[in-house]
Amino acid sequence: MADLRINLAGIKSPNPFWLASAPPTNSGYQVQRAFDAGWGGAVWKTLGEPIINTTSRFAALSFNGQRVAGFNNIELITDRPLEVNLKEIYETKKRFPNHAIIASLMVEPKQEKWHEIVKRVEEVGVDGLELNFGCPHGMAERGMGAASGQVPELVEKQTYWVKEVAKTPVIVKLTPNITDITVTAEAAVQGGADAVSMINTINSLMGVDLDTWNTIPHVAGKGAHGGYCGPAVKPIALNMVGECARNPLINVPISGIGGISNWQDAVEFILMGATGVQVCTAAMHHGFSIVEDMIDGLNNYLDEKGITSIMDIVGKAVPKYSDWGDLDLNYKVVARINNDVCINCNKCHISCEDTSHQCIDMLKNEKGEPYLKVREEDCVGCNLCAIVCPVEGAINMVEMKQPLPSMTWNERQSSIARFKMDKVAK
Repeated sequence: MADLRINLAGIKSPNPFWLASAPPTNSGYQVQRAFDAGWGGAVWKTLGEPIINTTSRFAALSFNGQRVAGFNNIELITDRPLEVNLKEIYETKKRFPNHAIIASLMVEPKQEKWHEIVKRVEEVGVDGLELNFGCPHGMAERGMGAASGQVPELVEKQTYWVKEVAKTPVIVKLTPNITDITVTAEAAVQGGADAVSMINTINSLMGVDLDTWNTIPHVAGKGAHGGYCGPAVKPIALNMVGECARNPLINVPISGIGGISNWQDAVEFILMGATGVQVCTAAMHHGFSIVEDMIDGLNNYLDEKGITSIMDIVGKAVPKYSDWGDLDLNYKVVARINNDVCINCNKCHISCEDTSHQCIDMLKNEKGEPYLKVREEDCVGCNLCAIVCPVEGAINMVEMKQPLPSMTWNERQSSIARFKMDKVAK
């Protein structure tokens, strides 16, 4: 079996699967149950000045029969005293010395506040710190969380304050509620961060009740925006991880978060630059035991690939992630329909005819039986027909032999610029 151990900025863990700072890591009882189930690490629910949480606080989006495709919450940081949390962290670390325990922290943007909480938390034996600059609701209204995380100068300054006294690795958790997450990631690195984690939750309103007109969820008839997570946010999170992983100025490890529900999701994040991953919604939906399938699936995948260590695949897909201007404009794929598998539902024809390039014809064979065929000379290889097709293998996207050498938009513009300069010179 492959070696699943990871080392993220000096934080060692028996496997890459951590629970994110959230309801599943609210107490020692929960974290210990998680470690018994097989989780490699846990980021303790954010510590700070205890607050009062609301009821109700969660909402979920179900789509086409899938429960909890998206998840929304207006819950804040721990509502338990710091002393209680520290006692349970100490007890949990003593019982599970080889598992990673990271303390998530959030306080006012004041140097003395950060110094005080860092010293107290490190005294109980945590393996690392995660600075919560991402919470999008409640705490942001108090100048913390995303309110700090959206200002690069505050990210850098507060990270620096923590590094002044911290003896364990410092991870900075970033908010996705910003135009360009690489800007704040660079600020975290400038402040001395040993790693970054992303993404925290996305600003969202789950819905409105059509009978009462209350928001979902609501608190005594009033609502507020919350944080969105779950499988629906995975593409957003994966992009942000990739953007940071390919940025040479963000030269620290990444802890990937956002919609990770199975081992396949985890591998995608690791290939795109994450050293390890954090999970929340999937554990809330299915319980801690899901990590067993994650571990088994990851082991089998690495064994089939002949890979001996999970660390060997970190970032292997990053060189393939580029800008649009670097894509080969002469590359071509076309759709081909396998009529032995096709059930003639005509979804591909309808979608192509109405919303794409009208290149799928409805024909009849010599027996008068209907069939579909792609006019390949008109097909632009958009993938839409294969996406909407309900039958696996009925439509394949086939690479065509390139008639012309590779040419990107950037190369094209450079060629045009050189042509104009040569013309002027002559």
